[in-house]
Amino acid sequence: MNAPENGSDTYPALSLNVEGLACARGGRAVFGGLDFQAAGGDAIELRGPNGAGKSSLLRLLAGLLPPAAGAIVWTGGAETSRPALTYCGHRDPVKPWLTAREQLAWWRDLEGNGSVEAAAGAMGIGPLLDVAGGLLSAGQRRRLALARLALAETPAWLLDEPSVSLDEDGAALLTAMIGRHRARGGLVVVATHQPTGLPHARTVNLGRDAPGGADGA
Repeated sequence: MNAPENGSDTYPALSLNVEGLACARGGRAVFGGLDFQAAGGDAIELRGPNGAGKSSLLRLLAGLLPPAAGAIVWTGGAETSRPALTYCGHRDPVKPWLTAREQLAWWRDLEGNGSVEAAAGAMGIGPLLDVAGGLLSAGQRRRLALARLALAETPAWLLDEPSVSLDEDGAALLTAMIGRHRARGGLVVVATHQPTGLPHARTVNLGRDAPGGADGA
């Protein structure tokens, strides 16, 4: 699955099918029997208490962990045929010795294209481009990490607690960026403790007594 070609504003058709998925850590079952589907334009919220497996599910979808059972099928292909995707974990990826500009340029060269200045503007950190990451506040560092999404020409975004450390304005900018991504046919899966407020998001509940499917929100 590749980025839009020939100047197209939309991604090719994208789908995700999760069938009978199970996860185990250290020999202990985390969740099992999980089924849900998603397609381009969708937003999926992963909800559940601490330890329910939200972060592990994102890592499974990204191919960073093997499933204990079940299948993850992207766009009708084999499990290993994943689309281009961007995974943003909950850990801070900002390098303290790089300026915000240098950090965004590195991400752009790694997995995307576009303007560093525009990406910074998307998360409201334009005036901070020449400030070293180590001098930024926690909220500013989170905005910088999320600005990477504006550079990533990937149809699937997997986001682990993206609104942590964001103030109200930062959360609104993130919501707007996700909205633009979905309008192009992109898919976003978000692990969160709180409702994201994303329009028409569907919820996948994880936990001991959670059903194995997605509910409308």
